[in-house]
Amino acid sequence: MKEVTTLGVIIGNRGFFPDHLCESGRETILKVLAEEGVEVVALSPQETHFGSIESVDDARKCAALFREHRDEIDGVLVTLPNFGDERAVANALRWAELDAPVLVHAFPDEPTMMNIANRRDSFCGKMSVCNNLHQYGIKFSLTTLHTVDPESESFRADLRRFVSVCRVVGGLKHARIGAIGARPAAFNTVRYSEKLLERTGVSVETLDLSELIGRAEALADDDPQVQAKLAAITGYVSTDNVPAESLLKMARIGAVIDAWMEENRLVASAIQCWTALEEYYGVVPCTLMSMMSNSLMPSACETDVAGAVAMYALALASEQPSAIVDWNNNYGDDPDKGVIFHCSNLPKDIFVDESDLIAPDDIPVMDYQEILAGSIGKEGTYGTIVGRVKAKPFTYCRVSTDDANGRIMAYVGEGELTDDPLQTFGGYGVVRIPNFQGLLHFICEHGYEHHVAMNLSQTADAVAEALGKYLGWDVHVHRG
Repeated sequence: MKEVTTLGVIIGNRGFFPDHLCESGRETILKVLAEEGVEVVALSPQETHFGSIESVDDARKCAALFREHRDEIDGVLVTLPNFGDERAVANALRWAELDAPVLVHAFPDEPTMMNIANRRDSFCGKMSVCNNLHQYGIKFSLTTLHTVDPESESFRADLRRFVSVCRVVGGLKHARIGAIGARPAAFNTVRYSEKLLERTGVSVETLDLSELIGRAEALADDDPQVQAKLAAITGYVSTDNVPAESLLKMARIGAVIDAWMEENRLVASAIQCWTALEEYYGVVPCTLMSMMSNSLMPSACETDVAGAVAMYALALASEQPSAIVDWNNNYGDDPDKGVIFHCSNLPKDIFVDESDLIAPDDIPVMDYQEILAGSIGKEGTYGTIVGRVKAKPFTYCRVSTDDANGRIMAYVGEGELTDDPLQTFGGYGVVRIPNFQGLLHFICEHGYEHHVAMNLSQTADAVAEALGKYLGWDVHVHRG
C-alpha cells in the first residue's frame, strides 16, 4: 500500500479569458494539495504559459510529462481557473494513457468580480471539458459543488474522497491475494471465479494446507523466525490463558505464512481456518489473521477470497484495518439493528480498549474457539481473538463474482456500531443501518454471501466510485 498519493495536475486555460487567473489558481491548488499531503506532477511556468495548457503543443508536453511519471501518478486533477480549453485537456489525458481516475474541478466566480479582467466562466467551461471527456471515453469524477473554492472544506473533502478512489483503483488493479487451503466443504457460499478477478487485475496465488503444515513442522522452536513471530504474537494481545505449546505452533505457521506472503508479494489472504488446522495441527490461525489485517494486509476466513478483496478495498480507501464478519443475527425486534459476529480473527484496532470500554469483558484477549471446541477439543482450538467492536460509524462492503453472467458485483453502504448490550463470545458488535431490512432483502435476492467486510470509516462513496466507475463492476450503494 503506497504511503503517499501522487496526482498529475492539469491547469486548464483559454486565451481570451483572463490568463492571469491561471497563475494565482495554480499557486492556490498546489498549496492545498501540499497541505493535504498529496505529491504533484505538473507542468512548470517555464514549460508553458503559467504552467497551464491551452493548445495541442501544451497538451503534448503535459502528456509526455505524465507518461514519464506513469508509475508514480495515481490519478489526475483537472482544475479550471478560467473557462479552459476542453480539447487540450482531453487530448492531454488521452495521449498520457494513464488509465487512472480523473477529478474535474472548477473555480467559482465572485459576483463582484465578473468584469472582463477577472471573469472566469469556469462554471461553463467545466461542462465543456466534461463533454469532451465523455466523447473521448475518459472516465472522470466530479466535485460535490459544480464550482468550489479549492481552499474550502467542501473541496478538501472532495479531494480526500478522490484520493481514496485512487488508492482503491490503483491497489486493486495489481492486487495479489493468497489463498491458503481449499474452501471448507460446507461453505459453498464463498465460491468465486479466479478468472473474473484476473480479468480486472486481481491475481490469486495458492498454497496447499499440507504445504503450510509441513513447512511449519519442519521449523525448530528456537528458529529465529519462530521466536520473532512468538514475540510479536505475545506482544499483540493478552495470551495469559493460552498454553505455551499452542503459542509455539502459532508462531511456526505464522513464520511460514509471513515468508510466503513476502516471497509472492501478496497484499491480502484468505485461509482455510477450519477444521483441518485444528484437527491435524492443533491451533486456529485467527490471531495470525488478525495481526495481518491490523497491518493493512487483510485476511479472510473460510478461504473467502472475494471477501478478502472487499476487505482490501476498504483498507485502501480508509488506510485503516478491515475485518470480515457474518451478518449474524437480529437484535431484539428493532428492524434497523442487527448483530455482527465472527469467532474471531478481527483486527485488534477495531476492538474496544480501556478508553472506550463498554463492559469489563469487552477487552480483546486470545482464547479458544468455542464453536469447534465441542467437537475437536479445547486444546486444539486456541488462537481466536475475543472482544467487542468499538461503537463507531463504519462502512461495509461485499464483493462477489457472478459466474453465470460473467461479472463482478458488489454492494457497499454505511451505518454505525452501537453500545447496545450484548452477551456472547467471539468478536461481535451491534449495528444500526437505515432500512436494514431492505439491505437484507437485497442480499438474499441477489445471492450474496453471509460474509461482509467492515471498516471503521465512512468511505462508501469512494469505494463505490472506484469499483463501479473505474473498475467497471456492478455496484449497489445502499442508501437506506
